[in-house]
Amino acid sequence: MTEQPNTKPPLKLLLAAPRGFCAGVDRAINIVELALEKHGSPVYVRHEIVHNRFVVDSLKENGAIFVDELDEVPDGAQVVFSAHGVPKSVPANAERRGLEYLDATCPLVSKVHRQAERQVDAGRHIIFVGHAGHPEVIGTFGQVPDGAMTLVETASDAAALEFSSGAKLAFLTQTTLSVDDTKEITDMLSNRFPDIVAPKGEDICYATSNRQDAVKAIATQCDLMLVIGAPNSSNSLRLVEVADRLDVPSYLVQRGNDIDLDWFEGVKTVGLTAGASAPEILVREIIAAISEHFQIDEEQVRTVDENITFKLPKQLTETAQ
Repeated sequence: MTEQPNTKPPLKLLLAAPRGFCAGVDRAINIVELALEKHGSPVYVRHEIVHNRFVVDSLKENGAIFVDELDEVPDGAQVVFSAHGVPKSVPANAERRGLEYLDATCPLVSKVHRQAERQVDAGRHIIFVGHAGHPEVIGTFGQVPDGAMTLVETASDAAALEFSSGAKLAFLTQTTLSVDDTKEITDMLSNRFPDIVAPKGEDICYATSNRQDAVKAIATQCDLMLVIGAPNSSNSLRLVEVADRLDVPSYLVQRGNDIDLDWFEGVKTVGLTAGASAPEILVREIIAAISEHFQIDEEQVRTVDENITFKLPKQLTETAQ
């Protein structure tokens, strides 16, 4: 039998690295998995453990039950708090009810929480740069008394702020923001309020920054950029924005069946990355979906190595060793 020639058109694929899971996401998922191993099903999880439907559904299949609020968790059950962090009232409520809980808050988010407490204790009002309604913002605001923080989402918000002369101010930021947008806002804050106290170290997490830098490294070589992530994933949406600002058409996709062949009209090189809560299995699924229509020449472009890990809660490490 004569072998048929490959008639698929060629397509160069530049695969951004680093991409996908960060240390905080790895830790959060591991906490739920180890809790299921230790206690059996069900283990309740308040909110999505991370913003990825594939991950959430996989944990559901293993016995995790996801709820919006603690009042949906029955007495005596095990509960895990999501990686985005929770207001102080949530663990306090769990303790009042006698619930055993595991806190999967990313340590880099917890660092912002502690900084917020210290600035308020020092008598400063906090200007917080973030996205209204995001779980991380809600959790951070819940670390301090009402009225101790003001949310700023845009540079125009920062320009409209009014504080009396001599007001003691500090600023903090959500960990999953656009590096470039946030710098514009924080520069404006520093210019308008010269005595404002900046955070110790960068609040935007290493994984967010690294993934944005990786997109910048490949986007200008691409005719199209695909970002694997959920519509409610802040860090994934920022990756789409990074490519858009470099005038590269970019789309957020979750699964292989989200691929639209119309996007590839006239495209010779496509870039592919994944947000910090998207597993590598979805990267391979997307590539497989594209491969059905194109002969892919895949090249990984690595901008930095990541080797950060975070410790698990003590309640789990004793049994996980």
